[in-house]
Amino acid sequence: MRRLLALLPYFRPYRLRLALGVSAIVLSVGVGLLAPLLVGRAVDEFRQAASRQALLVYALLLLGVAAVQGLFSFVQRRVLVAVSRDIEVDLRDEYFAHLERQPPAFFHARATGDLMARATSDLNAVRMLCGPAIMYSAQTLFTGIGALAAMVHIDARLSLVALAVTPAVAVATQVFGDRIHRRYERVQERFADLTTRVQENLAGVRVVRAYAQEEAERRSFAALNDVYVEENRRLSQWTAAFYPLLQALVGVGFVAVLALGGREILAGRISVGQFVTFNFFLSKLIWPMIAIGWVINLAQRGAASFARLREILDVAPAVADREPLARPPALRGDVEIAGLVFAYAPDAPPVLGPLDLSAPAGTRVGIVGPTGSGKSTLLALLPRLWEPPEGSVRLDGIDVRRLPLALLRGAIAAVPQETFLFSATVAENIAFGRPDATEEEILAAADMAGLEEDLAGFPAGLATVVGERGITLSGGQKQRVALARALLRQPRLLLLDDCLSAVDAATEARILGRLGAAFAGRTVFVVSHRVAAVAACDLILVLDSGRIVERGTHSELLEVGGAYAELARLQTLEDELASA
Repeated sequence: MRRLLALLPYFRPYRLRLALGVSAIVLSVGVGLLAPLLVGRAVDEFRQAASRQALLVYALLLLGVAAVQGLFSFVQRRVLVAVSRDIEVDLRDEYFAHLERQPPAFFHARATGDLMARATSDLNAVRMLCGPAIMYSAQTLFTGIGALAAMVHIDARLSLVALAVTPAVAVATQVFGDRIHRRYERVQERFADLTTRVQENLAGVRVVRAYAQEEAERRSFAALNDVYVEENRRLSQWTAAFYPLLQALVGVGFVAVLALGGREILAGRISVGQFVTFNFFLSKLIWPMIAIGWVINLAQRGAASFARLREILDVAPAVADREPLARPPALRGDVEIAGLVFAYAPDAPPVLGPLDLSAPAGTRVGIVGPTGSGKSTLLALLPRLWEPPEGSVRLDGIDVRRLPLALLRGAIAAVPQETFLFSATVAENIAFGRPDATEEEILAAADMAGLEEDLAGFPAGLATVVGERGITLSGGQKQRVALARALLRQPRLLLLDDCLSAVDAATEARILGRLGAAFAGRTVFVVSHRVAAVAACDLILVLDSGRIVERGTHSELLEVGGAYAELARLQTLEDELASA
């Protein structure tokens, strides 16, 4: 339970409300403890002389006690449950913000379904720990102390008999609490597996249907579901046995109290009213003994879930701002790469390098090469989606690792080959990087990306909702929406990673021809498998196995007669065959 100490900072902003809630619990318990005293006194008084007036007085007093206790109970629940909800919000915000700061490698190593399970089921368990568990713990503590003090005051020997079962209760709590904690951890792991399976099937529903694997996926999901249910069943077996065991132990103490209490009354050591009062206090003590089992259950679940959240929150982002930082007023887009050697992991072979490149601001750089040659990796290093080695990548003469991420990425717009669109309108997707853009600016960016004819065919033009991941658009339309999104940013450095691969060569040539004005004054990196897309670039790089094997202009590389010239020859032949 030491891990729960890390929860304390989350309570700090709400310490005054927490103190108010605990105070309401103390007052509620204190007022509630008056009821047994009133009942005991009424019994003794009625044994001596029954009176309707006294009965009415005691009835009104008990109603008053119940009303005041109910008021304080309302306050404690209203305050403490609200605090737990606020802590849940803070944790969820922190968790989401932490995920947003993580680099791609983090998500490659973790399943999306598992991350979602931690953000839902685990956070709910932590909320129950921060609210109901604390509330009932405080109630149990103060009720137990008050009831026990009153019982000892009435008859110390009778109190010892009532508490004789306490060691057995403590042992049962320890044994069952440990088992419940471990079982709940397994339940959450299986829930993460289940969530991952659902997420993958929803995201890959087209593939599942294309390969007619619906039945196979249903069987696979059913198997995971059965495992999840079985783990829950085993957890419920322990929790189901825990509460009856506590009640049985408490019941043994109650029987012993009745036996000894009767003898105490016959011996004249306590009155009937005192014995009634004692039993009322004992019943109040029974609730804490039983409630502690439920509280332990909540605490164990919350501790297991909080530990799962901390596993993620304790992972420091591999790419982050680290002082000392350079803070130039603006970036021009002058790119310099020197001695770059990059591997995805320390013990993995390099996928890039050694590599050197100089691209002054305003240069248009084309990159071609076979699949796996490192083209996309090179582009990903410029905005630090992956962390380059120190000093190997510079922007305006400054190591990109020394530039604030907000400044660096604010000056860069990237269009990957695998585009991602949000379930929003076309306009909202284009304006994602500039939410304040006007409709005229959005339309201009869309026209420049070659979307004008498509917009005319959309049901609501720019206001057309594209669906989750842009499912209602074709591959080429999605790429052009993503291109328009990047153009609207008006970045100093524009990275186009084969972003028009889903359109035909003629459409690509037409769009690239329009982009001349957008490229002016900006540094542009164009990755493409088509020679026509990079022919107009100021510098063309040919990558192979992470190295630059050729560099120069289009005409210079054709004269060399190397890999670039061969690629140009093959594509020219393909175009001629297609025309024929």
